[in-house]
Amino acid sequence: MKPHALSRDEFVARFGAVFEHSKWIAERVFDRGLTRENETAEGLHAAFVAVLRAASPEVKLALVRAHPDLAGRLARAAQLTSDSTEEQAAAGLDRVTEAEFTRFAELNEAYREKFGFPFVMAVKNRRKAEILAAFEERLRHDPQTELATALAEIETIAFLRLTSLLP
Repeated sequence: MKPHALSRDEFVARFGAVFEHSKWIAERVFDRGLTRENETAEGLHAAFVAVLRAASPEVKLALVRAHPDLAGRLARAAQLTSDSTEEQAAAGLDRVTEAEFTRFAELNEAYREKFGFPFVMAVKNRRKAEILAAFEERLRHDPQTELATALAEIETIAFLRLTSLLP
């Protein structure tokens, strides 16, 4: 069924998880009104991004904070969302060695300490070494640049998730 033909409850049930633990975005997209332009992943993504970009700085920060650490303890305890589990597994983050797990834990801690939110990266189709290198590079960013980078990565994650839900 096409997004514009769904009821609000159906739309939120289908697209509410596109942004990690943030179904409010899908609710606002629906409430703004859907058209046939929103039938594709690209069209629906544009509507989602418009809602995200219109959100307050505090709400955007809460969205970033809703994301899990990469290769973190929640992943090891199988407590990630199904989307995050699949994405991290596709990048091999479900198969890290103890040394890699230790390195990810150190980077996650340093990143959270510096920025106050988790490192967010669209990891689908990425390799562990590429993710670790991005972690180290982004730790050199200033907080404002890094928040903008995290939000851009979240937009990419949302697009990838939408492409799996829509043609």
